[in-house]
Amino acid sequence: CKKKSIGGLFFHYNPTSFRLTEKFILLLVFSAFITLCFGAIFFLPDSSKLLSGVFFHSSAVETNTRKGTDSDSNIAVGTDEKILAKIRKDHEKALVEAKDTLQKRPDEIKQDIQNEKDKVLKEGLGKGGKDDDNLPVIEYVRPPGATGHEPSDPETKERREKIKEMMKFAWDSYKRYAWGSNELRPVSMQGHSSNLFGSIKGATIVDALDTLYVMEMYEDFEMATEWVEKNLDFNVNAEVSVFEVNIRFVGGLLSAYYLSGKEVFRKKAIQLGEKLLPAFKTPTGIPWALLNLKSGIGRNWPWASGGSSILAEYGTLHLEFMHLSKLSGNPAFAEKVMNIRKVLNRLDKPQGLYPNYLNPNSGQWGQHHVSVGGLGDSFYEYLLKAWLMSDKTDEEGKKLYYDALQAIETSLMRKSSGGLTYIAEWKGGLLEHKMGHLTCFAGGMIALGADGAPEDKTGHQMEQAAEIARTCHESYARTSESD
Repeated sequence: CKKKSIGGLFFHYNPTSFRLTEKFILLLVFSAFITLCFGAIFFLPDSSKLLSGVFFHSSAVETNTRKGTDSDSNIAVGTDEKILAKIRKDHEKALVEAKDTLQKRPDEIKQDIQNEKDKVLKEGLGKGGKDDDNLPVIEYVRPPGATGHEPSDPETKERREKIKEMMKFAWDSYKRYAWGSNELRPVSMQGHSSNLFGSIKGATIVDALDTLYVMEMYEDFEMATEWVEKNLDFNVNAEVSVFEVNIRFVGGLLSAYYLSGKEVFRKKAIQLGEKLLPAFKTPTGIPWALLNLKSGIGRNWPWASGGSSILAEYGTLHLEFMHLSKLSGNPAFAEKVMNIRKVLNRLDKPQGLYPNYLNPNSGQWGQHHVSVGGLGDSFYEYLLKAWLMSDKTDEEGKKLYYDALQAIETSLMRKSSGGLTYIAEWKGGLLEHKMGHLTCFAGGMIALGADGAPEDKTGHQMEQAAEIARTCHESYARTSESD
């Protein structure tokens, strides 16, 4: 070992010590080791705990510990550990899922993605979410025979053309003088909007859609369709008749959808159906006659036997609401109308008859007034059509109809001294020997249902139908024009 002085300082050196290049390599190795150690501290799962113990053990921490915050620190550390454990678990799960996905075929991956979308959509709708564009997929099947067939009989063909001519005249007049209004006043030639529809417009347009299509007036049908798409609006602050809006707007839209397959009609019908659902919020589920579409507040006609609901109104929802459930995937529509049947089945019916008034709060009949005409008419029609619409599987609807018809024949159907068959009205056990004009539909109804009549009564019911139609014809034929 030698000693050398430079500027008064002494250095010791050994001739066998490391060369400069060897020192440089050694320095690199040492630096890498230090980097590895510090990296391990930062990236180990418990690094946050390690760092807090090694680098951040300050006097402030000691002070907090002395003040009794030790439990809080333990909670924080425990929370960190749980979070890190969850991250590790999620990471492992993601790796497994990724590995599984890579082993799947492209079509399987695509189906998995669609399933996830459907799941998210379903969860969103269950929480109150709503998207009109996410209705269930319906395979549209065009009904056979709706169009494209000419009658071979010349007389039938002539009558058919005459009816179409009358329709065209009425439609052209409506287009010219009242387009967009609910109806046309033929004398003043002005549009009019009945308060039965609140501020909803276009009742004639919607109501005529199916007729325009069946009569192959396609240009007018497309014009009406465009109006519906752009102008038919149910977001109104107005009170409407649930019955009238259902049969004209909901029924019109559903008919147009089934004939044409145009989605706009399905969407509009479901939108309106949802607007009508609050009408059923009564103690019995028997709907109110009137409903404010914005507030959802309902009430009955003030003149209707102590605030009762009317048979022909709450009993004329079944067909449309069953189809709303089918087209929307929402069972609520069908449940509402099936509940009406349950209420009616529980009640005692005088002589098997259905009074026209039912209190929606108590679930009891109001005034015992029975009529197959006004206030009662379409209830019986819908019982029969519900059975037919179900492809004759709705046995309950069938039984209700034929039982009601038997009660009508026994208690209300009479023959005048002049030999005319009529259906009287019944009030509190007493017959009123009169038949209103609206009762004339019964001839067609009875004929429609005769084919399914029990106990081989088909011929008998066809005779009844013909006799009632004859009575109605005579009521016109015997009426003086001056009257």
